[in-house]
Amino acid sequence: MMVRRREAAVMLALAAVLAVGCSNKHVSRIEPDTVTDLSGSWNDTDSRLVANALIEQSLTDPWLSRYTTAHGGSTPTVIVGSFRNRSSEHIPVNTFVNDLENAYINSGAVTVVASDAERDQIRSEREDQQEFARADTRARLGQELGANYVLQGELSSLEDEESTTYLGATRNEKIVFYQVDARLVDLESNAVVWSGQHKIKKYIERKPFGL
Repeated sequence: MMVRRREAAVMLALAAVLAVGCSNKHVSRIEPDTVTDLSGSWNDTDSRLVANALIEQSLTDPWLSRYTTAHGGSTPTVIVGSFRNRSSEHIPVNTFVNDLENAYINSGAVTVVASDAERDQIRSEREDQQEFARADTRARLGQELGANYVLQGELSSLEDEESTTYLGATRNEKIVFYQVDARLVDLESNAVVWSGQHKIKKYIERKPFGL
């Protein structure tokens, strides 16, 4: 009986140690712009880098100089529209759209106007001001800045995966290819004044434990 009790006590102690070990977690803060890639899936680094690359492409294209020349040096007004996710992953498109807007705004080369959802909220606030705000502080109606161009596009991906087993151990290899296409469209004529794309290719390897 004593032996069984001792065995039970040892098992309980081991279980407690394992539980503590499994629940041990270390969290450290890193800079938001640090390049990270844990799973190989689309992440914040991909979103930021692709957005910056596409905006840089669009701003070095002749459409911009043609516009400023034709309009006395003034900058065009752009709205970042919708980007469709046609990839096999769940990609937070809104984050990517925000990164595109930030890249355009920070460039200083174009003027960016609010999206349709943002405009609805702003218009509601402006209408409330007409009734409730002091006259000298009201935002005037009919003063919105119309966009000359809209930027839109889509994200797509392809995957190629293979698994090999040796001596009972399995090794997984995968290639993930992302392509983001973007177009800048003249809102008055529907003419596409610029189109570009940026590609990312990732190699992901998962080795068996101990290799």
